Amino acid sequence: MTDSQASTSTSAAPLGTNPVAAAPKGARTAADVVTPEVIAQLTRGVAGSGRTANHTPFTGEKLADLPESTPEDVADAFERARAAQPAWAATPVRARAAVLLRFHDLVLSRQAEVLDLIQLETGKARLHAHEEVQAVAVAARHYGRRAAAYLKPKRHTGVVPTLTKVTELRQPRGVVGQIAPWNYPLELSVGDALPAFVSGNAVVMKPDTETALTALWARDLLIEAGLPAEVFQVVIGDGPVVGPEVVKHADYVSFTGSTRTGREVAQGAAARLVGVSLELGGKNAMLVLRDADVEKAAAGAVRACFSSAGQLCISIERLYVHESIADDFVARFAARTKAMRLGGSLAYGADMGSLVGERQLETVTRHVAEAVEKGATLVAGGVARPDIGPLFYEPTILDGVQAPMAVCGEETFGPVVSVYRFTDEDEVVALANATPYGLNSSVWTKDSRRGHQVAARLRTGTVNINEGYAPAYGSVQSPMGGMKDSGLGRRHGSEGILKYTEAQTVAQQRLMPLAPSFGMDDEKYAALMSASLKAMKAFRLR
Repeated sequence: MTDSQASTSTSAAPLGTNPVAAAPKGARTAADVVTPEVIAQLTRGVAGSGRTANHTPFTGEKLADLPESTPEDVADAFERARAAQPAWAATPVRARAAVLLRFHDLVLSRQAEVLDLIQLETGKARLHAHEEVQAVAVAARHYGRRAAAYLKPKRHTGVVPTLTKVTELRQPRGVVGQIAPWNYPLELSVGDALPAFVSGNAVVMKPDTETALTALWARDLLIEAGLPAEVFQVVIGDGPVVGPEVVKHADYVSFTGSTRTGREVAQGAAARLVGVSLELGGKNAMLVLRDADVEKAAAGAVRACFSSAGQLCISIERLYVHESIADDFVARFAARTKAMRLGGSLAYGADMGSLVGERQLETVTRHVAEAVEKGATLVAGGVARPDIGPLFYEPTILDGVQAPMAVCGEETFGPVVSVYRFTDEDEVVALANATPYGLNSSVWTKDSRRGHQVAARLRTGTVNINEGYAPAYGSVQSPMGGMKDSGLGRRHGSEGILKYTEAQTVAQQRLMPLAPSFGMDDEKYAALMSASLKAMKAFRLR
């Protein structure tokens, strides 16, 4: 933070309204959690010949010195992973799945360790950190139980029934290159890696440097659960340096991050003709219809907009409220928002934590300041809170936002939401869809049928009715991902594991070939096949 930013933040702090959550007596500190012994354990086996460091948003202080990977280190990590992958792929799928189920139990039994790390590395409140524990446990259980069914050989009807026997196999891609973001360092690192592992792949992961300890903790726990260490490689370093090297060597690329970087990743993968899945940005909308329960919608908006200080790809940044209930809704939403407790202790009790870095604080500050300068009304928040920590910013509600204000169309990725009023459903659906993004949306109504009708018209990969994001994301049997500029591919469900495999068709021809035989000439063979095709249609064969 620059001197001018610090001066501005300090002068604004007394105008803040959000209370501070008191730290409990005896609360742990960074020094209690990130000890030399912990650092040595977690960084063991990391490919890195240089040195770098990460820091905690709560204070800006250094957390740990970490290995930094060079391009040569990345190449070496892929070489080790590639050497270990065939033996892992040859391990029966149920044995691979058992590793995930043991990992599930370890995560839950030792969650206090990773909750501390998540909070220290991201600055988020402990309850929001626990969302990551929940998500990873659910994914581990799901793929631990269902992987064998997803991956088992499937019989298909051949071109000529009884004569052609067809089996579809699922082969692992090889070594998956994964580039994980900083905002959900447990869920968006190991959570995405679990289906890759259980389908027989090795993984080379590049976590964000500032949140690498959380990813390394997950790696350590997976090895304890039985995953061969060489199958899971981690490389650490600057994104522009290490990221392209991961794309350069991978057999498949999994990326979560900004749309701008996602395009670069996609181009790099396309040049090598390898597959890619991308979960990218969003400018997600919440629609509060005329018949919504206003109190429940206001409470849900707090969760939808301010979880992890709004640094969540699927959080809500645009709130569309029917004009007949808008004033009531805004009053209730503002009261709840102003009552949120901010805090940075390693304990439950705070409703919202810190932003993760100076870049996020700068974006949030710029978006809010520009909107107010151009006529928007500040309903709640709008100030930094350096009295709590260098990167704290109050949960903020803006009214009267309109183009060309940056906050109207750009992703803020912070605790800022804009309220818009609408008059009819056709109008609000058009407004919600009027964005290049299409990741998540939310619809609030007492009429279930109406909610589903509106949901089906929204161009987003997930839609939640009467909640912000958790039901769709947490339902891991169903696919999750983005439309339009919000990405390619899906995580969760069958798509979330099959993307890490190559489909292989094995067809066995029996009794006679698909060619003239038994003395037939070409004309008789063509007539036989024509008659067979007509018969198969008549018998409704697919």
